[in-house]
Amino acid sequence: MKKLGIIGIILLLILVGILSFLLANSEDNLDYYTHTKAICNETNYCQDYQISCNSKGIVMMTPITGAFLQLPENWKDPRNEKEKELC
Repeated sequence: MKKLGIIGIILLLILVGILSFLLANSEDNLDYYTHTKAICNETNYCQDYQISCNSKGIVMMTPITGAFLQLPENWKDPRNEKEKELC
């Protein structure tokens, strides 16, 4: 009977440890999101990127193949500075 109690306590501690680990990692995943955004350089060459972010900033930025555009020299980006932020 005593061995059964010790085994029960050990199993309970293992279960609490696993649940704590899962909860800690799930909070990080809530802050993770992905979106696409066109980024233009000084010559108005614009490339679409898939951008992955979390609460700390950019995690990954990947260009989307075939999603680019060369705009005329006199083109001005209509987005304000807030809309140009990546995360």
